[in-house]
Amino acid sequence: MISATQMRPGMVIKFNNDLFSVFSVNHRTPGNLRGFVQARMRNLRSGTMIEHRFSSEDKVEKAALEQHDMEYLYDDGEYYYFMNIETFEQMHLMKDLLGDATQYLIPQLHVNVEFYEGKPISVELPATVDMTVVETEPGIKGASVSNVTKPAKTETGLIVQVPPFITEGEKIRVNTSEGAYLERA
Repeated sequence: MISATQMRPGMVIKFNNDLFSVFSVNHRTPGNLRGFVQARMRNLRSGTMIEHRFSSEDKVEKAALEQHDMEYLYDDGEYYYFMNIETFEQMHLMKDLLGDATQYLIPQLHVNVEFYEGKPISVELPATVDMTVVETEPGIKGASVSNVTKPAKTETGLIVQVPPFITEGEKIRVNTSEGAYLERA
């Protein structure tokens, strides 16, 4: 059990007999009133987002999760296949469980899969992923103005705003938390 003030985004907690992933935490102490923690969380079973106000003294149960390093192999449209790096066991996850993470999954990408009581509940992506641009407008030679961007479609279908000098076939580094272009890879 941890104090509600120790909750952090990305943490998985047990609340109302369900597992919730904490999205945002805001600790407030309004004037002469008691402090509280406003938390925005996603139910991992149903996928619904809720907001809950915890008292500063409330205790929350942090879920005991196992993490396994896995390598993404391929997908068949409905299922995404992963291999445990240590045991070479293969498993598949449904698209619903992965959510937006599917836009960053390229073959041989190493991810952390979190398990609760033997069942996979979430996939933690690396901070950046190197992707190939498959479709964009032609590059402009000598373009160095930094605030001008153009859309570029990557190999997974993700559309990222990139500088005008990026051309088709180039590898770019994409930030997985924001879906933003960082640099050439």
